[in-house]
Amino acid sequence: MPTARRNAFPAWMPMMKTEIVHVRKVKRIGPYRLKLWFTDGQAGEWDFSELAARESGPMVEPFKDPDYFDRVFLEMGALTWPNGYDWSPEALHADMRAAGALSIEAAPLRAT
Repeated sequence: MPTARRNAFPAWMPMMKTEIVHVRKVKRIGPYRLKLWFTDGQAGEWDFSELAARESGPMVEPFKDPDYFDRVFLEMGALTWPNGYDWSPEALHADMRAAGALSIEAAPLRAT
């Protein structure tokens, strides 16, 4: 007779709910601005100019050139650039949600 599996976590340990979300589609809409569609059906526009203006270091130095920023592509659902810099889709989604920048919107079938 099979036995019931026991929860490996003690009862006092809260279970964290992690929302797995990825960027499904990205569209450049202006200097340092992207329109993003996520796998949960939400979409929104986000201004990344702070990345070029405030951040410093060898990984973000290339972003001072807007043409380099425009080389963004998706890799495994994350915004990624040729130097290997990537942006966590979960963190980006959370920031956009907190700022009220997301709404329900289907991703277009073709890039425009």
